[in-house]
Amino acid sequence: MTERTGVPHAYVIAGSDCSGGAGVEADLATLRDLGVHGCSVITAITAQNRSGVQRVTATPLHQLRACLAALEQGFPASAVKLGMLCNAGIVAAVGEFLGRFNGPVVCDPVLGASAGGALLDDAGMEELRRLLPRITLLTPNRQEAQALSGQAIASAADVERAAHALRALGAGAVLVTGGHLELGGADCYDYFCSATQAFWLRGERIDTPHNHGTGCTLSSAIAGALGQGLALADAVVLGRMVVSHGLRRATPLAGGSGAVAHGNWRPRLEDLPRLSPAFPTPNNPPGPGFPALSPPVLGLYPVVDCATWVERLFAEGVGVVQLRIKAGDEPALRASIQRAVAAQRRYGGRLFVNDHWRLAIACGAYGVHLGQEDLATADLAAIARAGLRLGTSNHAWHELARSHALGPSYIALGPIYATTTKAMRFAPQGLEQLQAWVNLLGGHYPLTAIGGIDVQRAPAVAATGVGSIAVVRAITEAPDYRQAVRALSRCLEGGRGGLAPGGIDSSQDTYSVQDTYSVQGTYSSQGIGT
Repeated sequence: MTERTGVPHAYVIAGSDCSGGAGVEADLATLRDLGVHGCSVITAITAQNRSGVQRVTATPLHQLRACLAALEQGFPASAVKLGMLCNAGIVAAVGEFLGRFNGPVVCDPVLGASAGGALLDDAGMEELRRLLPRITLLTPNRQEAQALSGQAIASAADVERAAHALRALGAGAVLVTGGHLELGGADCYDYFCSATQAFWLRGERIDTPHNHGTGCTLSSAIAGALGQGLALADAVVLGRMVVSHGLRRATPLAGGSGAVAHGNWRPRLEDLPRLSPAFPTPNNPPGPGFPALSPPVLGLYPVVDCATWVERLFAEGVGVVQLRIKAGDEPALRASIQRAVAAQRRYGGRLFVNDHWRLAIACGAYGVHLGQEDLATADLAAIARAGLRLGTSNHAWHELARSHALGPSYIALGPIYATTTKAMRFAPQGLEQLQAWVNLLGGHYPLTAIGGIDVQRAPAVAATGVGSIAVVRAITEAPDYRQAVRALSRCLEGGRGGLAPGGIDSSQDTYSVQDTYSVQGTYSSQGIGT
């Protein structure tokens, strides 16, 4: 086997669309947008246009196997995307290949064309069900989910049941897409479930007739992101963003309806979906919304573990401090928070309490900071009703989508560098990823960067325009904390303080998620100190 180096490769095993809007043609364009080299194994040639599919010619099995063998020998793949598989023989041949492949596999179960026409026969359907245990992620639309699961879908609860039924048949994870499903309102909803996570993605339903190739674009974008090392939930969020971007920019073809647009892909906030653990309803709103910061920046943001440090830093003129106490009984915690709140009032500062939201409300803190795991258990509505500000920790795309659904008062990004303050299960993000997130979020949310930042590293962090630096050891373990406060504050005063292109060159033809985001392993969200 050839050693895997440089640009990652992804195999697209799918049918060819002679009209150029879907199938292999859309898959390769999507992978190119993400900086992934796409290799194609064509399962069938279709003759189709806006009126429907006129003819399908399946690839002979010996040719299909020869293509796979040639690619395995010369272009080892980081990920595989499956699309139209045409018949039982092709599905079985693909299954033989997947038995040799150890990477992620995304399957868009193309059963029919959007313009009309069946693209997989009954025997192929049964063979596809047998293939499900080898699939990392299955991405059916409503009709495909109904056909594969045998369950009717008319409501959000039906979507969830069908998705879990497909997982029970063997699929590692399922994303039921909402483009063909009306669940009320002006939004489009997708449902994701795996062995460890389940959530809804909500985004604007983009009203355009130029939507040919949405399913192909989504699944190939997810496969490309997985091939570059993203975790599955993050790849799903990014894939949804790619499709939204393409729908917003789609244009007519030959005077009629067109296809999802490709090229010039960049993450934009308008395309970031909002993630919720449960389907949003009037009794389960997606996010209560939280008061804005006043003033709307954080600046230097020390994170300390006792009220004494809160007092020292407010007395030194620091405007915002976070009290993070990870252990202690309720009376001791209450006493510490009350003392810190008293300092907040005495000096006119802003105190955020990490995790202990009930005590923060009771004692009158300015705000609460919660890690992603704590968002699942805290009474967010109670925090909002009390008028407290909310800050959230974020390390990945799906976490940003969760925070975006809540409308927090600020967003913390990190770890930028490796840190010894706690054990990490994810890689440092680095300045390039921080710059990309500043470009994405900075015009909408106050941001702070954290993780391994000291006086030497602070100028480069401030130059991204993030506007705030959260530090732990850089102040509390400094030989002279007053001098450290002054030095760090000067770094922020010299930073750009606003949005800038930074690490992303808008003149490039492609955008690689690998350029700005690389992650290994799983995530842990235990407060801003991450």
